[in-house]
Amino acid sequence: MLSRPKPGESEVDLLRFQSQFLAAGAAPAVQLVKNGRRGATANLDQSRLQDQRDVVMLDTLPDLPPALVPAPLKRAKPSPGHSLADHVDPEERLNRHDQHITAVLTKIIERDTSSVAVNLPVPSGVAFPPVFHRSQERQRKSATSGKRSIFAQEIAAKRGSEASIPPGRGVVSTQDRPEGAAPCESLTPRVQDHQLPCGSQNFQGPHLVTGKGLRGQEAEQEAQTIHEENIARLQAMAPEEILQEQQRLLAQLDPSLVAFLRSRSRTHEQAEEKAVKEQRAGGPSAEVTGEKPIVPTSASEPGQEDELEPGTPAPALPLAARKEWLHMDTVELDKLHWTQDLPPLRRQQTQERMQARFSLQGELLAPDADLPTHLGLHHHGEEAERAGYSLQELFHLTRSQVSQQRALALQVLAQVISRAQAGEFGDRLVGSVLRLLLDAGFLFLLRFSLDDRVDGVIAAAVRALRALLVAPGDEELLDSTFSWYHGAMVFPMMPTQKDKDDEDEDEEPSGEKEKKKSPEEGNQPPSDLARHDVIKGLLATNLLPRLRYVLEVTCPGPSVVLDILAVLIRLARHSLESATRVLECPRLIETIVREFLPTSWSPVSVGPTTSLHRVPCAAAMKLLRVLASAGRNISARLLGSFDLRSRLCRFVAEAPQELALPPEEAETLSTESFRLWAVAASYGQGCDLYRELYPVLIRALQAMPKELSTQLAQPLSMQRRASLLTVLTQLTLAARSSALQPSSDSAEAGLLATPSSITWTQVSGLQPLVEPCLRQTLELLPRPERWRALGPVPTACLLFLDAYYQAWSQQPDLCPGDWLQDMERLSEELLLPLLSRPAVGSLWDSLGRCSPLCNPQSCAPAPEALPSLVSLGCKGDRPPFSLAGSASPFPVLTSLLTLFNTLARIHKGLCGQLAAVLAAPGLQRYFLRCVAPVAAPLLTPFSGWALRHEFHLQYLALGLAQRAAAFQPAPATDAALHHRMALALLSRLLPGSEHLARELLLSFVFRLEFLPERASGGPEAADFSDQLSLGSSRDPGCGRGALLAQACQDLPSIRSCYLTHCSLDRAGLLASQASYRGQLQRVPALLLPLPKEPLLPTDWPFLPLIHLYHRASDTPSGPPPAAAVGTAMRALQWLLVLESWRAQALWAVPPGARLARLMCVFLVDSELFRETPIQRLVAALLARLCQPEVLPNLHLDCPLPGLTSFPDLYASFLEHFEAVSFGDHLFGALVLLPLQRRFSVTFRLALFGEHVGALRALGLPLTQLPVPLECYTGPPEDNVALLRLYFRALVTGALRPHWCPVLYAVTVAHVNSFIFSQDPQSSDEAKAARRSMLQKTWLLADEGLRQHLLHYKLPNPTLPEGFELYPQLPTLRQQYLQRLTQNGVSET
Repeated sequence: MLSRPKPGESEVDLLRFQSQFLAAGAAPAVQLVKNGRRGATANLDQSRLQDQRDVVMLDTLPDLPPALVPAPLKRAKPSPGHSLADHVDPEERLNRHDQHITAVLTKIIERDTSSVAVNLPVPSGVAFPPVFHRSQERQRKSATSGKRSIFAQEIAAKRGSEASIPPGRGVVSTQDRPEGAAPCESLTPRVQDHQLPCGSQNFQGPHLVTGKGLRGQEAEQEAQTIHEENIARLQAMAPEEILQEQQRLLAQLDPSLVAFLRSRSRTHEQAEEKAVKEQRAGGPSAEVTGEKPIVPTSASEPGQEDELEPGTPAPALPLAARKEWLHMDTVELDKLHWTQDLPPLRRQQTQERMQARFSLQGELLAPDADLPTHLGLHHHGEEAERAGYSLQELFHLTRSQVSQQRALALQVLAQVISRAQAGEFGDRLVGSVLRLLLDAGFLFLLRFSLDDRVDGVIAAAVRALRALLVAPGDEELLDSTFSWYHGAMVFPMMPTQKDKDDEDEDEEPSGEKEKKKSPEEGNQPPSDLARHDVIKGLLATNLLPRLRYVLEVTCPGPSVVLDILAVLIRLARHSLESATRVLECPRLIETIVREFLPTSWSPVSVGPTTSLHRVPCAAAMKLLRVLASAGRNISARLLGSFDLRSRLCRFVAEAPQELALPPEEAETLSTESFRLWAVAASYGQGCDLYRELYPVLIRALQAMPKELSTQLAQPLSMQRRASLLTVLTQLTLAARSSALQPSSDSAEAGLLATPSSITWTQVSGLQPLVEPCLRQTLELLPRPERWRALGPVPTACLLFLDAYYQAWSQQPDLCPGDWLQDMERLSEELLLPLLSRPAVGSLWDSLGRCSPLCNPQSCAPAPEALPSLVSLGCKGDRPPFSLAGSASPFPVLTSLLTLFNTLARIHKGLCGQLAAVLAAPGLQRYFLRCVAPVAAPLLTPFSGWALRHEFHLQYLALGLAQRAAAFQPAPATDAALHHRMALALLSRLLPGSEHLARELLLSFVFRLEFLPERASGGPEAADFSDQLSLGSSRDPGCGRGALLAQACQDLPSIRSCYLTHCSLDRAGLLASQASYRGQLQRVPALLLPLPKEPLLPTDWPFLPLIHLYHRASDTPSGPPPAAAVGTAMRALQWLLVLESWRAQALWAVPPGARLARLMCVFLVDSELFRETPIQRLVAALLARLCQPEVLPNLHLDCPLPGLTSFPDLYASFLEHFEAVSFGDHLFGALVLLPLQRRFSVTFRLALFGEHVGALRALGLPLTQLPVPLECYTGPPEDNVALLRLYFRALVTGALRPHWCPVLYAVTVAHVNSFIFSQDPQSSDEAKAARRSMLQKTWLLADEGLRQHLLHYKLPNPTLPEGFELYPQLPTLRQQYLQRLTQNGVSET
């Protein structure tokens, strides 16, 4: 055994050990293996080759080094056993065995395929190859597969299947099969149920008959025999017979058994198909199906077979699903129905409602609209044949994970909302689209979409929010009327309607209600707030900070910026609270001013721009103007904190064409700058800019007449000129305010003492520049087209002259003769000749045509108007002949009357001349239409705005008439018409016009000059009328004529009474006075109070009586008698005047409501109604209510305005009468009036059932009954309970003729009619009561009552009893009485 080397041995020892080892020929202890690839084994011959390798021998080495001479070329030594031929070049051999990539790419030898069979590609109707399922790999994974990849296993299986195919069996091409033929194995089990078999080869064996129960060999033979017999019988039958037999079997067998057999058949077929696929893996055969492939059903869902009727073909789908497809091992037909062709469009023949569907442009599609599918309108499940998308489907699409789909849905919804608000849908839809969207949560869907990360979704959400909140027509309307008379003052656009829950709280004191409501509103969730007020609900969701983030951080495109600014403008118009929140939102206004109102910017060319940042934007200036209109404090903060003075100077100093902006944008920006300055000047702020911009303003005024005469009027340029004149008007009023010296005891003395930054001397030179502009515009009056194109410029000129003469006349240091002479000059040269022009007459004639009061349908709410989202409901195209139309006469005539009133107030000598305008026939006809008894327009946001401007014209015309009446010796011919107009206007004025209402009460309504009937025999005519109607003469001193004459003398006392009881809100009155009087330092805001209802109720003449009644109810002791008597007498005097001479002023108060208010006089206390003046006045008013032309309109069974329940009031009235009346005849007449037969039986039951004792006090004679007795006796009473009460009161003696003659005659008439009635349709109860009453009447001991009840004939108030009697009973009654009495005696 060879020893191993030990430590310390040298190399010589190692060489010796090597020679010994080689000489011994022993096997090495270690075998070296070189693996070429993973898994390969070593070659056994390599061990022998390694033994023959070169061995280094030290003994054979020479002692000296070799000589340094060139050695011969060394050639490769051939390996033993592999000798190289001499002609083989080693280089070629190396190249031949080179494995480098270059050798692979450069030397490509094609494989010889001449002897390989060609397999044609299998046609497939799908776009992708079949997907391999991992389950297949697990099924055929064998133990010998080793660590092989799935791909390698697939290749191996494919090669194995190809090798197993017999040589004589090749791939059959689809071209070899006859045309139209199809292999039966390609049909699905569902199709085989309804297809004919192709041949016996399709039936490889019996599926149902297995031979179970027989011996093995016999079982198989018997089953096969039965199977062959079945096949032979099927082949002998015709196809029609097969189908007929199939239907018969399906009808006879149990459906559950059929389902079991079908599932069993499918199981066999799937097993056979699986076996075939295993044999031919990877090589799908070419299948030819019908024109419409059928989707196979899954064996795991046998229930789907039951859904189809027997014999019904399977649904045809465009493609057949294969199990090789991913996730298609279980086919669900319901989810593949979308791949079918669209069903035919159904033509609806009935009026049944259908779901509304909209196009991608928001258009409402007709139910029978047949549109092509490439428009993308059929991607929905319900009603697949109909084009378009429903709101529910669009809502579903907004929650998509794909941002483009979310943006598309929001864009379509925005288009739908815009078209709905424009009224395009009309009556084609049932209900409101906006209401449906808001109820579905669309508002919060938009809010969530604003928080999206995708800019496109944010842009679409902002656009939809603008479409929902902003009505473009509203903004155009308010902008175009800014320069009208008080046109800058608007109502807040917030809801005014209350819910039913809030109506219950109205009865509580206002202080307690505010304490309860304030914390609740703060704790309400946004959804509850949005249900009542959309804007409040939005603000509660932190909308403003998000909009600020979008503007400041994301830097959106121009359209998104404009949409956001429009939304902010709408929020600012909502209320003072909303405007304050917009102002105080952190960095919002700073961002808008910095980004969209810069003082320097790069020039912007005409056309679309990529960004609005760092470019002036007119919408941003408009937002600041709307914010400033909300309050003087907001205006001061805007001017002081955001450096708006420099920006106003920047945009006003330059002409629009020099602003380096698109022309339209430059004009609008300049206009909005003037308007913002005008709003600030309305509070007396920003007047210091006038000194800096004086040259610019003067140049603009000097050029205006020439521009108006030469240039074609453009709407934007006209609006800019009108805004310039509006600024000058406010600055002139500010100069007027500086001349006023407030009294020392005034609460506002400190405020008014603030010196104004503008003086009269600075504005005194403007009138010579504005007057030529007015003259130039008036020259275009005969040319309607040119006149309408001027817009508000003539109105602004007239309003400036009005402010100029107001300010001039209040300068204490100037001579009054100067302005009086100038007024005379203006009147003679311009105004008086203007009145005689035919064009001005046509303007007066068109008042009624454009009046919203005369045309209530023009103020009808829009179809999409919502109480929670206020909108004026204006469309872009306003009719020319409307209050806001281009042909409207209201703005120019209102400004003209304003100037006339100012001149008449300052120069009394011009009153008569200027009052000639009141004689215009068009104005007279307009007043007659306004006082006609027609229903006023429903109070909507638009009607409130429009009526306010119409009321201005009416008030100014009446004011001019009042000034002219003071200098006329005799009443004017139109005084009565003007008085009727004033009464109608007083009951219609809206909040914000408190000053006008007080002025009407002070100086017009109670003026004797406007009651011409006093001087023209009105009282005497009233007495004569009463004598004719009543048929009796009264004391001349107590008649209605004397009462009217006394009322005319007491008009000052009546006025003071109504000024006390028709009190207006003091804060609103002060604000209104400051606005209409031009006291700029006292104007709190240009935002008017919310118009919930008119300032005064329609029954305002009854207010003193109502206040007396409520005060007596609250304090049982009652008011002092003297004050109560005076208040009641003045109110009754005025009511008598109105009832006699101004009956149309009370037409809005129904006669029933008037009666209820007269009854309040008797309920105040126990002594007031006994006063002689009160008795006379109430009797006169009651006589007016009982006139033949008024009495049919007296309805007590319907709800009355201002009264919760008349039966309750009558019950309390009866109690009071029973307690304190002491037989007062007037009190009794009011008690008897509701007891007429045509009124509810409740009143008669209350008297005869609960207050029978009051019958003794109702001693009103028949001659003093205010209504005919026939109103009580006809038609006959049919209430059995009341008739029993009548009979009981008569029999018991509670009702006697000398106590209550009226009701005695009434009850006798009704009881007589009842007991002798022979109506066959009467109820058994009525028949029994009739028989009982007649028998008791026959047995009465009171002969007089018995005679009255049996012999009653007709009512006759002239007789003492009030009725006529039969001398003897008629024959029929006598026979009927005998028959009943005999039956009654026998029964007894």
